[in-house]
Amino acid sequence: MAKDIQKWNPEDEQEWAASGKSIASRNLWISIPSLLCGFAVWLYWGIITVQMLNLGFPFPKSELFSLAAIAGLSGATLRIPSTFFIRIAGGRNTIFFTTALLMIPAIGTGMALQDPNTPLWQFQFLALLSGIGGGNFASSMSNISFFYPKKQQGLALGLNAGLGNFGVTTMQILVPLSMTFAMFGGESMTLQNASGTLIGKIPAGTETYLQNAGFVWLLFLIPLAFAGWFGMNNIRDEHVSPNIGNPLTSFGIITLMLLIAFFTAGSGLWLMLPEAANGSGFNVPKEIVLLLVVIATVGLLKLIPGEVGENLQRQYQIFKNKHTWVMTVIYTMTFGSFIGFAATFALAIKVVFGYQHLEVDGVMTHDLINPNGPSALMYAWMGAFIGALIRPVGGMVADKMGGAKVTQIISVIMLLSALGVAYYLKLAYSSATPEEYFVPFLLLFLVLFAATGIGNGSTFRTIAQVFNKEQAGPVLGWTSAIAAYGAFYIPKVFGEQIKATTPENALYGFAAFYGVCILINWWFYLRKDAEFHNP
Repeated sequence: MAKDIQKWNPEDEQEWAASGKSIASRNLWISIPSLLCGFAVWLYWGIITVQMLNLGFPFPKSELFSLAAIAGLSGATLRIPSTFFIRIAGGRNTIFFTTALLMIPAIGTGMALQDPNTPLWQFQFLALLSGIGGGNFASSMSNISFFYPKKQQGLALGLNAGLGNFGVTTMQILVPLSMTFAMFGGESMTLQNASGTLIGKIPAGTETYLQNAGFVWLLFLIPLAFAGWFGMNNIRDEHVSPNIGNPLTSFGIITLMLLIAFFTAGSGLWLMLPEAANGSGFNVPKEIVLLLVVIATVGLLKLIPGEVGENLQRQYQIFKNKHTWVMTVIYTMTFGSFIGFAATFALAIKVVFGYQHLEVDGVMTHDLINPNGPSALMYAWMGAFIGALIRPVGGMVADKMGGAKVTQIISVIMLLSALGVAYYLKLAYSSATPEEYFVPFLLLFLVLFAATGIGNGSTFRTIAQVFNKEQAGPVLGWTSAIAAYGAFYIPKVFGEQIKATTPENALYGFAAFYGVCILINWWFYLRKDAEFHNP
């Protein structure tokens, strides 16, 4: 097991060259694949639900969209306590334990998917548990930020986040392939509709093993848990993790804080979902639910007694800094869009282009299979792949040009791309041959993904420059927590607009939000008299 570090100063160039760089690199390269698996388990519902549709699971399309939304809400909410784990529990303790916890939803999902008669509530519960993977991002980014000097944080955080985001692409490629053979045994199921993988279409009538979508992640999570425990470090420096106890105490604190977030997220879902989907039937608007969940989570965490509560009180000082809220909005534009679109992309392709949209007796119908439709599983991986691949580039360019300037450029690109996607969505969803509009839709969406990836890197550069050493880590975690609600909000909005037969309205709304972010970024970071000019 790697030793705890008592004093850590990456800004000391001699110390950095002698030993600091190698220690930081080791922690980074264990952190990246651990975060990758977190993203994969968090967002695999976007692929699983496509295959559930192809296998004839007895759930409406809107409820399948809701599974991705549930995982999104849970993962984002779990990021709130995860923001503060490193100071309270230490880096090694946190990354090891939260990576090991991912085995629970992975095993549970594999078991539930073996039977098409598994009730909806079990899938909802497993989607809620999958949020553990989403929560891991906040603690992972906060941890890595402490290991690197300021001048290298753009690249280091870009690598951790960007390659970690490859969990989405890895999942979108690996899950469909793993279903094609009996990797873990068990009974197969027969495709009712054609499916696909990266290498081609799979015709209806083919046997598939959907349960592998959960079980396959154990092949990575088990060795990664060992790597985290024996290869990573706790930094017991005054500004990082000064008062952590023994590992079991740390695990207990993490568990308590995660349970609080699970409670608030679950309560929010109950308020929002209809009775038919195991909710209250109150149909509380999703925007109000998000606000209530965030306030309740922050408030309940603050009530934890003793040293933990005092520690949180100190870290909550970030909320008094106006730039915390500015960067929260801007990062929601970039990462919130990336993660929300990644959770939605595959099912959106299936629902919009995989069906014919015909007018029958004056009423549009959307339930007839389109034999010429593209396979969602052949193309869905591309968006997240491009967004994750280009993220470190965004960090490097921002280190040279300035974070806010890069963010402003990509914001304009995002706005224009979203309007273009909306235009082709509208044409496709009112056509008997929607495949005619698939290529421009796909290309514009890929541009949108690329812009979000660059913006993810540039916003981290801005945070590293605007905030001091003690606040930068918690701010990274907090902004990522709020932005992660994009994984809930975007699938939810898209599902509602699909039900209303106006999917283009979702993109129009997102484009309007991007316009607001352009003005905010200019006012605080690009105008002549800004407190921090192009940080």
